[in-house]
Amino acid sequence: MHTPEFIEPLTQLGAKACHIGRMRRAWLQGGVLDQGTRHQASEHFLPLAVREAVPELSARLERVARVVEQHPAEDSAIRLLVELADQQQVESVLLPRGGICISSQVGCAVGCQFCMTGTSGLIRQLSSLEMVAQVALGRRIQPVKKVVFMGMGEPAHNLENVLEAIDILGTDGGIGHRNLVFSTVGDPRVFQRLPEQTVRPALALSLHTTRNDLREQLVPRAPRITPEELVEQAEIYAQLIDYPVQYQWTLLEGINDSAEEMEAVAALLKGKKAVLNLIPYNRMEGDIYQRPPAEQTQQWMRFLHQKGVLTKIRQSAGQEIDGGCGQLRARQADKALQQRAEKLIARQA
Repeated sequence: MHTPEFIEPLTQLGAKACHIGRMRRAWLQGGVLDQGTRHQASEHFLPLAVREAVPELSARLERVARVVEQHPAEDSAIRLLVELADQQQVESVLLPRGGICISSQVGCAVGCQFCMTGTSGLIRQLSSLEMVAQVALGRRIQPVKKVVFMGMGEPAHNLENVLEAIDILGTDGGIGHRNLVFSTVGDPRVFQRLPEQTVRPALALSLHTTRNDLREQLVPRAPRITPEELVEQAEIYAQLIDYPVQYQWTLLEGINDSAEEMEAVAALLKGKKAVLNLIPYNRMEGDIYQRPPAEQTQQWMRFLHQKGVLTKIRQSAGQEIDGGCGQLRARQADKALQQRAEKLIARQA
């Protein structure tokens, strides 16, 4: 990592760039720091002072992030509750077929009306080290070949750290550049900065509607850019990297699932380098939204295909364990609050 937490202690112990690079790659793969090389054991490769410092450095990295809960789902996803050094918690999801969805913030400032994370507001940013640590933890459980920045937080609001994490994962992390997915509600800085990067990730854009007025309601603190302008900017990037943009559309019954909306999105995306992901809403207890019937979602997918728009239905991973983004963390926070209340009552009794 290009971070003082990793590099400075090793440099002070006399480690050279080859040693630091090897240890960095080993950690990012979920392995031990002193595993050596293909041709040399660690005692012949790493300087003695570095080898002696490995336990302390390993312990320091363990404190950056640790898995406190694992929730396997019927769809083979595994939802992870990850605790950071300051006891804040975020969520990661190990996806079927070798993917992982990671968080970039504790909480989120965008305030999407259909997202549990948005209800807590922004608590703090994650460092690039905390982001790549989620991948390292995931690789201890299963192989990871794709990383999606689509967990808690809006990556564009933590842009420098996210771009550094993408650079790390696309080099020493061994992740193919198009298997790194930057998800955003459409911040203009994304369209400016991504083309400038050495590692240019795939882009996922949260669209959800073609109506500007409705989008302002559903995503209240997103930049005031019309859906047409967002697609125009995203198409420029798609043509640059020669890879389609993934447009995210959370289906909310009676809100954005009408025939008029489907006609409008077909017209908006036809001829573009685009994949439309229809995501049936993952309902939260007590909220006002519902998911449309499954047959209707299938009908819209077939309709959009006929209109020339590549469309996929994406189910939220781990629905049977209330695994929507932010729900696992919220449930854990409620549990901790209840435990504190019970202790207080017990002391007063």
